[in-house]
Amino acid sequence: MVSRLSILALSAALFGGLPASVAAQETISRPVVQALPAPEVQRLNRALVALAKTPRDRDALIEAGQASLGVDDLEAAIGFFGRAADVDPGHPGAALGLGSVYLRAGRAGEALQQFERALAGGADERAVLTDQALSFDLIGEQATAQTTYARALALDAGNDEARRRLAVSFAISGNRARFEETLRPLLDKRDMAAQRARAFGLAIMGESDRATLIVEQVMPRDLATRLVPYLGYMPRLTKPQQAAAANLGIFPRAADIGRDDPRLARFAAEERAGSRLAPSGPLLDSRTVPPVAQTPAPVPLPAPEPTRVATVAPVTVTTVAAVLPAPPPVAAPLPPPPSPPAAPVRVADAFADLVNAPLPDARVSGDAVDISRITVKRELPPPPPEKAKPKEPPKPVHPSRVWVQVATGKNVKALGFDWRRIAKEGGAPLAKLKPYTTRWGEANRLLAGPIDNRDKAQALLRELKAKGIDSFLYVSPEGEEIQPVK
Repeated sequence: MVSRLSILALSAALFGGLPASVAAQETISRPVVQALPAPEVQRLNRALVALAKTPRDRDALIEAGQASLGVDDLEAAIGFFGRAADVDPGHPGAALGLGSVYLRAGRAGEALQQFERALAGGADERAVLTDQALSFDLIGEQATAQTTYARALALDAGNDEARRRLAVSFAISGNRARFEETLRPLLDKRDMAAQRARAFGLAIMGESDRATLIVEQVMPRDLATRLVPYLGYMPRLTKPQQAAAANLGIFPRAADIGRDDPRLARFAAEERAGSRLAPSGPLLDSRTVPPVAQTPAPVPLPAPEPTRVATVAPVTVTTVAAVLPAPPPVAAPLPPPPSPPAAPVRVADAFADLVNAPLPDARVSGDAVDISRITVKRELPPPPPEKAKPKEPPKPVHPSRVWVQVATGKNVKALGFDWRRIAKEGGAPLAKLKPYTTRWGEANRLLAGPIDNRDKAQALLRELKAKGIDSFLYVSPEGEEIQPVK
């Protein structure tokens, strides 16, 4: 990259022998080139322009949701996909988008429901299966996840993301051979993401030293320094937690290490129940194998909160050619009657022999003192120390607040002109609000607020929508700096 000083030196060399007027003309006529925003931001801006003209355009809503996912704005994405689902409830694109948002947020059960709706609505399997398989991994159903990954790779052998996730799933299952075999083609291509998946897989299987060595070799130092401490915790995580950490970068809180969300057990139980409804076994007209009595399916008990959810491994039942009759039960001899329990030992019984024993002749001398009449002065115990009042935690400098986003832009100074135009169009609903901005990828948000709560923000969204102004809800996380637009 050419530094600014080099550019200035080159300019001086070029214009040093020219008249001042000519140099000035060259300087004035030279166009100012501004860096373009990221492709996903441009994509979102195009979708917002389309929505400003037709707010209920289903395809534009889905496009805006996908662009919001591209810049990791899950709050905006779920708003766009939700509105698309309201416009066309059965459209597979809206369901697929909602499933992707839920998956990114770690809500695997809800993601699975949306992926099933997308497939039922006619979505392309190649667009669904990779994320659907990861959702199975996130509820602890590794066998189902691996089958789904295999289906995705059968449809698209170049799906490297499915291959990396499949390798991690094998590591979670403890299948080292399949883990190494699955990653080998990507490692031969020097795929850096495959190296990251290999590091997490080794850490899951207890080889944190090898995992640390890989991370330190292939990742930037600052990123490796932050990641290495987590690798040692990977064997202690539950299988869903391992899948979330390795694939989504979502680590549990320290208090939740080794403890699964009870809702995951419910989703996993429902998935196992659904898989039992699939037809299996020989055809009805097959007489080569005698029928075997079926064992009723076990009813899953609700798992207590502190324990991890058990993963049910597939069981292979071997059919026996001939079943021998079981021998009749033999009556076992009755056990001898239990001896009566020994009476509990009492302190009084231990000293019972002393009741009738003769006492020694005790003579009281004249100078004896009756100690029962002496009152002993006892000091009162000191009062307990007063408990110190807990100090109130300091209020955050930048608390989480509710806003309404009305536009985006690369140039912060231009946002002021945008706000004046939008405020004029919005009228009374925006009159009491002030414009603010914060970074959004390579662009900037134009926010109106802050607003007291979500309900008031939703009411404002409806008012702006009635005026033809497209906007959506934004909740700034704690610590994010929000600057006023001047």
